[in-house]
Amino acid sequence: MATVTVTSKPKRRWGATITGLVILCAMLFPLYWMVNTALQPDSGLLEVSPVPGSLDLSGFTSAITEQGGHLLTSLVVALGAVAICLAIAAPAAYGLAQFRLPGTKSIVFGTLITQMVPGIVIANALYSAYVDLGLVNSYFGLMLADASLGIPFAIVLMRSFMVAIPKEVIEAAEVDGAGKLRTFLQVVLPMSRNSLITAGLFAFLYAWSDFMFALTLNTTDEVKPVTLGIYQYIGAHVGDWGSVMAASVLSAIPAAVLLVLAQKYIAAGITGGSVK
Repeated sequence: MATVTVTSKPKRRWGATITGLVILCAMLFPLYWMVNTALQPDSGLLEVSPVPGSLDLSGFTSAITEQGGHLLTSLVVALGAVAICLAIAAPAAYGLAQFRLPGTKSIVFGTLITQMVPGIVIANALYSAYVDLGLVNSYFGLMLADASLGIPFAIVLMRSFMVAIPKEVIEAAEVDGAGKLRTFLQVVLPMSRNSLITAGLFAFLYAWSDFMFALTLNTTDEVKPVTLGIYQYIGAHVGDWGSVMAASVLSAIPAAVLLVLAQKYIAAGITGGSVK
């Protein structure tokens, strides 16, 4: 007689699902507590109720009034840093991917090594150079510094994608009369859209969350990103934690929206160069 074997796959699936939900709740709890505190602006940090009894948006009103200009500054600086990062990283990645340059592997390895240098070391070195160049307390100076955070990652990411572009496609464009620059702009970049979006998003996140360069390269209030604004906004003794948390929630919204909108491009951009 044939025996019937009962598998435990459904139980395993339920166990994995429950474990995943527990981990997700643990990871999202700080975000929930931040929003919860922002909705209770009149409560002390130790007096916050686990669930807000009513929706009080006065903390958000105060945060927008006091930090709205800093949020706009962060947005301008982050977008400028993305533009600079892609303008430098895309041609560099294309050259390392398609041209037979001597020492390409060493250059890529050196690019990765640069990300291991502590930010405070770079910030201190940049400050002396910025003083001589007159870039301290300037939008362009902060854009340039923040772009340097994303350039190494963008070069490595886009190079791995551009290596997988068939050379026949590039040769066909050159046969049709396209030069190197036109081939790069009209053929390579459109085919590398996913990696461009991924690199641009990470460059935006690097610049949006930057604190070290903002603190080191700015000595006045002319250019103050939201990270520096919240830092100075807190001070030594905080009485209005609701406004502080509301400002933190507002600063997290742009990054969260971009991550949701670009999710499919990120997955394709990261894995696009893995299979040739």
